[in-house]
Amino acid sequence: MATVRPPDQSLVRKDEDDKERARKRNNEIISSLGKEEGWIEEYMYEYQGFWYPSVTIVEGVMWVQQNFKPRHEDILLVTLPKSGTTWFKPLMFAVMNRTHFDLSTHPLLTTSPHDLVPFLELYLHHKIPFPNPDTFYPPQLFQTHIPFTSLSQYVMESQCRIVYICRNPKDVFVSTFYFLEKSRDKKLTPLSLEKAFELFCKGLSLYGPFWDHVLGYWKASLEVPDRVLFLKYEDMKRDSSFHLKRLAEFMGYPFSVEEEKQGVAHDILELCSFENLRNLKVNKTGNIITTNNNQVENHRFFRKGEVGDWKRHLTAEMEDGLNKLIEQKLAGSGLAFRDSSEA
Repeated sequence: MATVRPPDQSLVRKDEDDKERARKRNNEIISSLGKEEGWIEEYMYEYQGFWYPSVTIVEGVMWVQQNFKPRHEDILLVTLPKSGTTWFKPLMFAVMNRTHFDLSTHPLLTTSPHDLVPFLELYLHHKIPFPNPDTFYPPQLFQTHIPFTSLSQYVMESQCRIVYICRNPKDVFVSTFYFLEKSRDKKLTPLSLEKAFELFCKGLSLYGPFWDHVLGYWKASLEVPDRVLFLKYEDMKRDSSFHLKRLAEFMGYPFSVEEEKQGVAHDILELCSFENLRNLKVNKTGNIITTNNNQVENHRFFRKGEVGDWKRHLTAEMEDGLNKLIEQKLAGSGLAFRDSSEA
């Protein structure tokens, strides 16, 4: 029988010492961060030029930067909150795994998309053992809200592919406001739509400023289009079939001629349609634990998903003000947003 060699205790101690030093260094950084009025908690915190809703998320971002080492075959889905994450997680999961599962017994029918595609910033908070490359087969699909300039050097040095989903800022704002409305600390004064809009326009939004977040990935997609795909939520809604095929090809999973004939892309779109996902029992019941043990009901991730819903909530003055602000912030970039319901 082969003898199992015990771990080198000096290496174990060194690893623990390194982790302790990293924790102390992170705590020192966090204690010096700027803070402003928050959406969920009393304050939000500025780290590397972007605003985060809690210390817990800042800790998670730091931990990802220091530990997440994707392999070349892995794929990273990046969004701002409320920009289509809950739709694109199942779409991309289904594309990647279409030869592994039958549609009639697909995991998406019984498991939340958020459980199938891990959200990187919550690994530390949930004390989930981070995936060891030696324990799973590539590729893997991960999701994050981290801005491009804050991605770890490990990500930049790898050849992993990044899919960035961008949504009209007015719909992002409205969807974020109504999603977070019930998550706000009950000890705090309720946040009005007008006050939240003011914060958003100042750049004080989750993972914001909005314009800096989108511009980071927009510029990267122009510089390295083979590694970063920039896709608008509205375009996917307008022509889902075309853009799903484009997405699959970028991910390295193009639909074959035979699959085209069999309507595989159509079947995936049906499985992952907003209406189908919203009506599944797994997405109508149960909770997902987020930061500080807050429990978010699964159904809250499926509010509307409509293009142009902002028109029911924003005043003409708000619309005009945000339009001018976004136009100013994106000037010269080549990136723009349209307000047609079929944008």
